[in-house]
Amino acid sequence: MKRIFLIEDDYALAQAVKKQIESWGNEVVTARDFRNVMEEFAACDPQLVLVDVMLPFFNGYHWCTEIRKVSNVPIVFLSSAADNMNIVMAMNLGADDFIPKPVDPMVLTAKVSAILRRAYDLGEMPQELEHRGLRLNLADNSVTVAEDRVELTKNEFRILRTLLENKGKIVSRDRLMTALWQDDCYVEENTLTVNVTRLRKKLEALGLAGYITTKVGSGYIIE
Repeated sequence: MKRIFLIEDDYALAQAVKKQIESWGNEVVTARDFRNVMEEFAACDPQLVLVDVMLPFFNGYHWCTEIRKVSNVPIVFLSSAADNMNIVMAMNLGADDFIPKPVDPMVLTAKVSAILRRAYDLGEMPQELEHRGLRLNLADNSVTVAEDRVELTKNEFRILRTLLENKGKIVSRDRLMTALWQDDCYVEENTLTVNVTRLRKKLEALGLAGYITTKVGSGYIIE
């Protein structure tokens, strides 16, 4: 679980962002005193900062500059002022990304997850995930059962990895769609259905029929 510090004065948006990110197992701390953001930042000690450009008292660029004086924590801007000048300014001040408002929840979650993974998990990632005789190799996107091995497509791999990382829990279709949407390319809902079907056929060929269970109206689960 990673801690994220959210500097956003729009209460409704802040709560929506908090709910979305925390649904993926992270913690979100929202700024309360926009005069003393750095005190709250220090108390929070986050692994990532989300900050709006337009804020009371001091804008997001000010706080980005202040944070960069004391920390290399990843910083992502959220703003409706997503013109080239603002994006360039944010990056020049040390931001890691810039997400335009209105914020799409799937894009936000995918980008936050990708940044956290790059920043913190590279040295901690296991080489494979194993469950009920299946081994998912994270290096080459292959699945091995006993001595049999099959290669997965990028989307099949992302689906299976997400389900294995949450084995025993129902994973919603929305969450799986977000896992597929990591390249800023629009993913249709039918894409998920097609890839789950193909993945199931490959697992069945390995002797794992029924490995992925559909929970009607909820999503999928590996038990």
